[in-house]
Amino acid sequence: MIELGNYNTLKILRETAVGLFLGDDDVDDLLLPSKYVPDDFRIGDDINVFCYLDHEERPIATTLKPLIKRNSFGCLRVAEVNEFGAFLDWGLEKHLLVPYREQQTKMIEGESYVVFCYLDEKTFRLVASSRLDRFTKNEEIVLNPKDEVDLLVTRQTELGWNVIINNKYKGLVFKSEVFQPMKVGASLKGYVKKIREDNKIDISLKPIGHMSLEPAAKQIFQQLDEAGGYIPLHDKSSPKEIQQMFQMSKKTFKKAIGTLYRERKIEIKSDGIYTV
Repeated sequence: MIELGNYNTLKILRETAVGLFLGDDDVDDLLLPSKYVPDDFRIGDDINVFCYLDHEERPIATTLKPLIKRNSFGCLRVAEVNEFGAFLDWGLEKHLLVPYREQQTKMIEGESYVVFCYLDEKTFRLVASSRLDRFTKNEEIVLNPKDEVDLLVTRQTELGWNVIINNKYKGLVFKSEVFQPMKVGASLKGYVKKIREDNKIDISLKPIGHMSLEPAAKQIFQQLDEAGGYIPLHDKSSPKEIQQMFQMSKKTFKKAIGTLYRERKIEIKSDGIYTV
């Protein structure tokens, strides 16, 4: 059965003047318009296409790759606002509607927002929503501390940055853990720092515990080498100086140079660190 809002592998059944007709065991009349037909094809071949509704609400196929698909989160730009709601550019000819009732805040043309794409069961149309809490599920968390995860940044708060984790859970990166530029809509790698009793998830942008020592030590040693073997920082330097040069906390920095010192790769002196 064809799934709207997702990729489907279908069989090429016949060629016509308007394009190829595709099908599976349940459907035999899904159109792939001529402008999306690949140069090299044969009747009977399988083809992977994205399926959605066209301007006349008919199922249609395309070889274009949308910026978001059904049951997933993404950051999209508002192309138009009218009496029905906001219409988002998701990389296809027909824009994706966010009805007014699904807007967390009133959307503005030209601005970008993180949304969730889903199939409206009443209208059988693909729509999007910026009311993200309705679509995150922290009740049953299948994650462990130190796990590497995929993040989508959704909002800045007084505490830090809200993120979507693995397209499923919501989490928080505390501002004290941020040592790099951040913006809404950014896709990042992160690490599970803590899962709280109330199922809130704390996220770090750096590997946790002993996992953080190797990349941090490697980064410092590489920058030392590029600087000619000397950097005017040491274990007494201020957190601000360390953050500016290495984009890491002073705690991580001290552990990393301690590792390098024990491995006899550096010397730590009152005026800075030196390679041995």
